[in-house]
Amino acid sequence: MIKLGPGAVIGILGGGQLGRMLAMAAAQLGYHTHIYCPDERNPAEQVTDRLSRNCYTDEAALIKFAKQVDVVTYEFENIPVASVEILRQHVPVFPSADVLRVSQDRLQEKDFLNDIGIDTAPYKAVSTEIEAQEALKIIGFPAVLKTRRLGYDGKGQAIVKNSEELPKAWAKLNSHEIIIEAFIPFDMEISVLAARGQDGDIKCFDPAENIHKNHILDLSIAPARITPERRQQAVAIARKIVAELDYVGVLAVEFFVSSAAPIFRVNEIAPRVHNSGHWSIEACPTSQFEQHIRAICGLPLGDTSLYGRAEMKNLIGDDIHDMDLYLKDPDANFHHYGKKHARPGRKMGHVTRILPTVK
Repeated sequence: MIKLGPGAVIGILGGGQLGRMLAMAAAQLGYHTHIYCPDERNPAEQVTDRLSRNCYTDEAALIKFAKQVDVVTYEFENIPVASVEILRQHVPVFPSADVLRVSQDRLQEKDFLNDIGIDTAPYKAVSTEIEAQEALKIIGFPAVLKTRRLGYDGKGQAIVKNSEELPKAWAKLNSHEIIIEAFIPFDMEISVLAARGQDGDIKCFDPAENIHKNHILDLSIAPARITPERRQQAVAIARKIVAELDYVGVLAVEFFVSSAAPIFRVNEIAPRVHNSGHWSIEACPTSQFEQHIRAICGLPLGDTSLYGRAEMKNLIGDDIHDMDLYLKDPDANFHHYGKKHARPGRKMGHVTRILPTVK
């Protein structure tokens, strides 16, 4: 176990809004941050002490970066595993490269979850359209074809309702590493953010109910509108996942909730702070971002209880131009990610409102 005090330097791979908010949380606790990101004008560089603008596969740059920081973490899960392996030869890295190996491949992720007794949608890996045709005879319709790697916000997937739709879906994904999942009817999607410290202590945030628009998270409501019993079950599953992974940091677990059995199926895990937990900045004594910094620095984990019912709305594309309206709203906590250009589907900021009581 390593314990880093104020003044230590936290290296963050990735310069998006999650890196930005991690850097801000780190500064609040007295740490310095060093962002490593190839992108020009990234949101995190506006709030960090240091910046390295290099490719994630540049071994010399990675080693130089590692020697300038005391610990490394990341804000998105598509960092090359080989790059993390290089870094951890010189500096502690949390979460580990082993976690990335599981989370970056949808097949490995689902195999891992099923192996530890956690339900997912029925699935099968295929590499050709003919194999896909055979798999669909078993899985049935409708089904979802997904690339095994690099999918997010609805990208890298296609729904097929019958065999005639398969050729078009296969051509769209343009990959020979595909996983086919049964389409699961569900009543609600929820997520649980679980934090695990280096000492094995685990604390979970209340489950959040997630509502999507055009495959992008639109609104998160915490606590989710589920029974106390279901809340306990979801949290127990999230705790089991981080324990089995020997995880350090904050991890998000996304669930499909159904009135049918099994009640919970895990859709996916994300080994990082997560969009569906942004409400924690205002709604909890310890935000997901501060909790992650605490975990990777060897500090005690903080309180995750709710001050009140939270509603967090993403500001996508031109939504950010309503900034003045949100600033005039006394109940709105407005966050701008510092991105210069608003584009359709681009997350530009978010707004959180806290209602005084949890119902």
